[in-house]
Amino acid sequence: MLVDFNDLPEESRVWIYQANRSFTDEEILKINTKIEAFIKAWTAHGKDLQAGYKIVYKRFIVIALNQNLNMATGCSIDASVHFIQDLEKAYNVDLMDKMNVSFKQGEFIAYKPLVDFKKMAKNNSVSKNTIVFNNLVSNIAEFKENWEVPASESWHSRFIK
Repeated sequence: MLVDFNDLPEESRVWIYQANRSFTDEEILKINTKIEAFIKAWTAHGKDLQAGYKIVYKRFIVIALNQNLNMATGCSIDASVHFIQDLEKAYNVDLMDKMNVSFKQGEFIAYKPLVDFKKMAKNNSVSKNTIVFNNLVSNIAEFKENWEVPASESWHSRFIK
């Protein structure tokens, strides 16, 4: 059951998939259609799942699920992972690699392998004030408050002097 992302409860679970490149406007239109079709059909043991999504900065796909209504199950989570993998293939993009870091450089969103981010931190190319994307947030409230934060307020801080 597709609902507007902003209408979901704050405690709704979120999954964030960061792309290794920006999507084009045309790709976003097609991806929106595919995500909406997926969510409309998404179920757990035959029960509808109330979910919404947003695409942020043409690079992040954020899917949220109201677990107060129905909980995700192993099979429904597997279905969402397979859906994301299908998007990866269809658009030749990486969405599942968690060993990469996205951060802001001015208005630009940079995407680097973790190893390169660590080197940048060592060379002071990024600092504790660099805005990073903490894709480990688990619900909408955390997404709103702790997703886009200075590196000093995220797990990224372990790499910053």
